[in-house]
Amino acid sequence: MPTRHVIISAHNGVHARPVAELVRLAQAHHDSITLRTAKGTQVDLSSVLAVMDLALVQGDEVVLSTAESAGAASVLDALTEVLARQD
Repeated sequence: MPTRHVIISAHNGVHARPVAELVRLAQAHHDSITLRTAKGTQVDLSSVLAVMDLALVQGDEVVLSTAESAGAASVLDALTEVLARQD
């Protein structure tokens, strides 16, 4: 299963705008994508409320995972870019 380990780097964490972008990318991918926190909480990345409820902040580490497919690497890379931005 393709995965990416990401440390949130935006100084104000993951707020509404990046969450909307994450969800948009996840919903456009044909397989489900999960986000797991360092504490073990796992959510479906296509749910805005589930991601917002995590209250991710700068320095939090998450793991993104999806099923093996032709587009898996590119969608995980795009999601990683959203989470690792220095906004």
